[in-house]
Amino acid sequence: MGILTILGDIVKPVCDLVDSLHTSGEEKGKLREAINKVENEFAEKVLDYEAKVLEMQTSVINTEAKGESWLQQSWRPITMLTFLVLVVFDGFGWLKHPLAPEAWTLLQIGLGGYVVGRSAEKILPTVLDKFTKRGTGD
Repeated sequence: MGILTILGDIVKPVCDLVDSLHTSGEEKGKLREAINKVENEFAEKVLDYEAKVLEMQTSVINTEAKGESWLQQSWRPITMLTFLVLVVFDGFGWLKHPLAPEAWTLLQIGLGGYVVGRSAEKILPTVLDKFTKRGTGD
């Protein structure tokens, strides 16, 4: 359950409470407007936070990929390939014990971070090059 879902679950009862108040429609509207404003501000802060986390994850992966040692550059791909083998074995029922839900979560995080970081690393220079050429009139 995401943080925005939790926020919605908190705000809905408050809005329902506002609707049940014995007050004018105008006052109810003002209360709902204030609640929506707080909800939107909180959602904006959550999205900013998630963007910063993604930026930091990308930075870490880029730093690893540019590292000097083979192990620093390769540990994440090796880990993901190991998980791929485990997933295939699990799919065919070849494992004595099925993969735990935490293993699937770890795989999603690892692949997500790896794919985003590597994609940004590959695409960003091309995009920046296009913008640089556009700005110089080439």
